[in-house]
Amino acid sequence: MGDTGTASTWAAFEAAEPAFATTVRERFGQYTHHALATVRKDGSPRLSGIEADFRWDELWLGMMPNSRKALDLRRDGRFALLANPGSGTDMGGGDVRISGRAVEITDPAALERYAQAVGMPLPFHVFRVEVTEVVRTVVEGDDLVVRTWSPGRRVRTIRRGTDDSPPREAS
Repeated sequence: MGDTGTASTWAAFEAAEPAFATTVRERFGQYTHHALATVRKDGSPRLSGIEADFRWDELWLGMMPNSRKALDLRRDGRFALLANPGSGTDMGGGDVRISGRAVEITDPAALERYAQAVGMPLPFHVFRVEVTEVVRTVVEGDDLVVRTWSPGRRVRTIRRGTDDSPPREAS
């Protein structure tokens, strides 16, 4: 579910790689509901639906009180968030995933500010995302192209053909 080392804010990712961040944000904006992977108490994965909220230069995850995914994140903040792939097989601009750690917001004033901004009454859980990896996979011509970013590194692009030749790193 992504690197558990260095993490970054969404704003830092946008500043480091503005074009890639725009592509990722637009991809998430195509649909309201996405898929969130969390870690259950026994260590197995849990997959849940969720809405991702880009607001105030941050990525936020809001959840119903005491939902399983919220309890998972309280115990172990690691997650992976997959943009809704959409209908059919075209993937609406690529397969996009954000991994990182979710940090719960507990300050009453911050929670109230968020609740007012989204127009939902409290109580609910709100987590701010610390990004450890962003990945976009897309088909370009005959190549499968995988772009990845992690804090402190530039975007890395790997291209794979439809044959058995090794992947190529783009410069």
